[in-house]
Amino acid sequence: MFDAMSAGRLESRSAFAGLLKPVGTGAGVTVQDRSGLEIVTLAARKGQEGALAARMQAAYGLRLPNGPKRVVAGSLAALGTGPSAWLVTREAGGPNLLVSDLIEAVGTLASVTDQTSGYAVLRVSGPHVRDMFAKGLDIDLHPRAFAPGDAAVTACSHIGVTLWQLDETPTYEIALFRSMAGSFWHWLSDSAAEFGLAV
Repeated sequence: MFDAMSAGRLESRSAFAGLLKPVGTGAGVTVQDRSGLEIVTLAARKGQEGALAARMQAAYGLRLPNGPKRVVAGSLAALGTGPSAWLVTREAGGPNLLVSDLIEAVGTLASVTDQTSGYAVLRVSGPHVRDMFAKGLDIDLHPRAFAPGDAAVTACSHIGVTLWQLDETPTYEIALFRSMAGSFWHWLSDSAAEFGLAV
């Protein structure tokens, strides 16, 4: 998780550091490390779902999704991950301030937990990305079943993941516990090899 630098400072390191390497020829599947993403879990306190939704709307212009969807307002996004629970993400523009910003915004209406260093996230796209995911994902990614803005908490090759679709390309982002990054990359690189994996 951290590298000791020669100056004696600790610096964060991506869970995928040293793992992401092209495989085969072509770019049927393309991956990008999203280690610059701030990630926070937001869970409404009992009976506070409505008040929390109103506070998030007022503070960020963000309408919390009801169900497995992803909504965006500016640089902030929220994914429904379960009853009264969301994964909130933001591009890190410097120090990780999302957790403190959310705590200040929602007060006692929700539990707010920083997960930035607990998750590893990859952006995955390409003409064969659905073919690759079909080898290990437990859900149907056909456009009729899963579209931009859809999200799922599921398993991929027996590894728990949170997946969301960004656009029609299709482009997905997939989050998993950072301790599983090596195992997940092993599955992904093997599964994408026949299509060509670009980094």
